[in-house]
Amino acid sequence: MKIALFGTSADPPTLAHQAILIWLAQHFDRVAVWAADNPFKQGPNPNTGHWASLGDRQTMLKLLVEDVQSHYGTVQIWEDLSDRRSLISLQRARQRWGLEPNYALVVGADLITQIPQWYAVEKLLPAVQLLIFPRPGYSIDQADLARLEQLGGQYQIVDQVGDRDITPAISSSIYRQTKEEELIPPAVQSYIEQKQLYEP
Repeated sequence: MKIALFGTSADPPTLAHQAILIWLAQHFDRVAVWAADNPFKQGPNPNTGHWASLGDRQTMLKLLVEDVQSHYGTVQIWEDLSDRRSLISLQRARQRWGLEPNYALVVGADLITQIPQWYAVEKLLPAVQLLIFPRPGYSIDQADLARLEQLGGQYQIVDQVGDRDITPAISSSIYRQTKEEELIPPAVQSYIEQKQLYEP
């Protein structure tokens, strides 16, 4: 069994998150997704570094996942996997599904330089395959990939199928800057308006 682990800031979740989930559903037996705090983020909340609360981000991610689930039932929210430390999330996944599945950890290209600084990274990287998805404004440096390999990491860069990009060139930060509604699912936009999130 192949299980994809996708913890994401989802601040807010965008159509790029949706595209990643669809790709994962087409390549993995199970896709476990959750919203999490990233200790390296630099947002207005001094405690979490994020713009919206974890609870709001979990709710928005659920709205996005519900749309994906109408076509791919293997994609599910697992809030209990959420942790600031990816190793803890992996350990919780193993407690739920065992040691036998092959686990892949989904990360954006913006995280590559951060990963060597992660908690107990020397235990994490040999236990998972990294699936690296592109992010607007972030290049993938061969020296950074070599560093991951030195730490025991195996990775796959997932950016295209043939000549078609898998993920649109959008991100949560672009949405926060532009507030362009077409970057996120309508249900997520409605929630943002209802809760008055990302206001100046």
